[in-house]
Amino acid sequence: MKALVQRVDHASVSVDGEVIGQIGEGLLALVGAGRADTSADTEALARKVVGLRIFPDEDGRFNRSLIDVDGAMLVVSQFTLYADVRRGRRPSFTEAARPEQANRLVDEFVAAVKALGVEEVATGRFGAMMEVDLRNNGPFTLMVETAGGRVV
Repeated sequence: MKALVQRVDHASVSVDGEVIGQIGEGLLALVGAGRADTSADTEALARKVVGLRIFPDEDGRFNRSLIDVDGAMLVVSQFTLYADVRRGRRPSFTEAARPEQANRLVDEFVAAVKALGVEEVATGRFGAMMEVDLRNNGPFTLMVETAGGRVV
């Protein structure tokens, strides 16, 4: 699995002009599932993202995790993270999971994040055309990937 994680002051996702998920301070996670991904990947990805020490402490050092700052997470499914642009001009998505598998894995990721103690988790709508609004804090953006149930 892959997650593009952004530390945000606030973020929201809308479908057809209606806000369906929004958070204040926390993380926006654009999450994609690959064909080879399993539930072990969702667990590993959730543990890593929730545990990232990317929020500043009193001294301005990145020593706090999402749990430490009582932050929220907005999870938006993003199959385009698996785009292969090595050949030609049109991206190939052959490595992205099929919709049924991807939907299940993204849902499992959300459940794992909640089980790790993140109290506020908002989501987009799987398969919908979504508009994401955010204010990136930093900017601070990281790519986190798993394979075989481990962070790589």
